[in-house]
Amino acid sequence: MTMNDTNKLKIGILGAGTIGKTLARKLAAAGHDVKVANSRGPETIDAETVATGAKAVTAAEAVQGVDVVILSTPPTALIKIASLLATLPAETVVMDTSNYHPFRDGRIAAIDAGQVESLWVVEQLGRPIVKAWNSLVTDSLVNKGRPAGSPGRIALPVAADRERDRRIGMRLVEDTGFDAVDAGTLAESWRQQPGAPSYCTDLTREELPAALASAERDRLAKRRNLATEVFLERFPKLGEEIPPADFVLRVHRTLFM
Repeated sequence: MTMNDTNKLKIGILGAGTIGKTLARKLAAAGHDVKVANSRGPETIDAETVATGAKAVTAAEAVQGVDVVILSTPPTALIKIASLLATLPAETVVMDTSNYHPFRDGRIAAIDAGQVESLWVVEQLGRPIVKAWNSLVTDSLVNKGRPAGSPGRIALPVAADRERDRRIGMRLVEDTGFDAVDAGTLAESWRQQPGAPSYCTDLTREELPAALASAERDRLAKRRNLATEVFLERFPKLGEEIPPADFVLRVHRTLFM
């Protein structure tokens, strides 16, 4: 399978929650050939997800014959996905949107001990990834995408170890309505993890590089946990209920920047 930056891409998305369905809708609308799957079967994928041309398929079908696989699941679900990716060609780009939140995921000892989340994901999958779309409030992903050149367009960091993977990941981020900023290698992707100044703070291309540079690795978990405590105090059923997006932004900008 060959591909260059000007081709329409064949994309498989695993996960049809709000993030996965939004990416399916936006990327299909941008002209890509998109397949989307969840763990419950294609008949459970709603009409909105496929409204712009994406196809609902099984998980096994979603990763067959594609240029890019996008993983839109919690990190603990990635372990189960690894077998689906085992036979993918080495050149297939795998993009991960996940973030580790202990209140939701339970404890992952290696990440708690300081391992970069993206490198933990690489170990679980046994292949390189691109880290993207993880640093955006869900409401912003759904509602705040803008055409290139729009004033105040939100920028997102994109990290990868393979230059070609990063280039394709940045192109797809742009296709969903956001400025893509090269955030370097996966070893540096802790700068876009929860607790960092770039995480869910809706910064522009001009603001994002400084936010990435100012991140303090040793303070990420503490700041992430402080934000979780604030959300749980106001929304005790966090996970079942979603805090308003403007409240999330205010909390993150106060605690992380």
